[in-house]
Amino acid sequence: MNPTSASFSSVVPKKIRVIGVPLDLGQSRRGVDMGPSAVRVAGLAEQKKEGHPHAKYLKEITATCAKHAEQVIKTLESGKVPIVLGGDHSVAAGTVAGVAEFYRRQNQKIGLIWIDAHSDINTPESSPSGNVHGMPLAAIMGLGPPELANILNFSPKVSPENCVLVGVRDIDAVEKENVRKAGIEVFTMRDIDERGMRTVMEEALRMAGRGTAGYHISLDMDWVDPEDAPGVGTPVRGGATYREAHLAMEIIADDGHMLSFEIVEVNPVIDEHNRTAELAVELTLSAFGKKIL
Repeated sequence: MNPTSASFSSVVPKKIRVIGVPLDLGQSRRGVDMGPSAVRVAGLAEQKKEGHPHAKYLKEITATCAKHAEQVIKTLESGKVPIVLGGDHSVAAGTVAGVAEFYRRQNQKIGLIWIDAHSDINTPESSPSGNVHGMPLAAIMGLGPPELANILNFSPKVSPENCVLVGVRDIDAVEKENVRKAGIEVFTMRDIDERGMRTVMEEALRMAGRGTAGYHISLDMDWVDPEDAPGVGTPVRGGATYREAHLAMEIIADDGHMLSFEIVEVNPVIDEHNRTAELAVELTLSAFGKKIL
């Protein structure tokens, strides 16, 4: 994308606040905690015990997410749109809690579009690794772990009919049952291949938006193919292309109902020349209305 040819002229101005959450305890591989710094560099403004082996660092992650949720609420109260930079995807349990609570106080629901190679709906009982970055959607939907699910003392944070998974291609066997149990909407990479990104995104936005104030976008950079986003925590071949990823963000911007946005799992330690962080910046700008013409 050529920054000089882009135009923001048709976009309603919005105040935003960038919130960096350098959390990497949700997975085994260190490095994604540097993601917020790497994304900022690309152009957008002590050892602990693991704890329970089936939900490593759960206490610390829950404390971080609870604090983060309060920051998100304050951001929305000040009339700004939160842009959250993870860290690993477990941060989403805090982000969604904060956004949902802000609108709950106004007797409104929110939707959630979870754009990811993985469904992140494991529980401590089902997780093969015990890594909490595979559990935030389970927490958001009230399936567990309870500490993370009950941030701000309500659960679930989003109704199943307003929660949509987009672009999944790597789901653990037990997770498939959790997806069905949660009753959420799912579009796999096959759906995108067969029906096209435009159709899938328009349907996803409609589902997330029905009866809600709007929706939160939670974007894991491993959704993009490793050819274009090599610096992620858990790369999986067969993801969205560079153009498909931009198109998805552009369709979100056109729809105009995004309440908040987060981008996670950028790992500069395994990135190539900061390519993944730079793409994260580009996709964020597209989601907020940057156009080619």
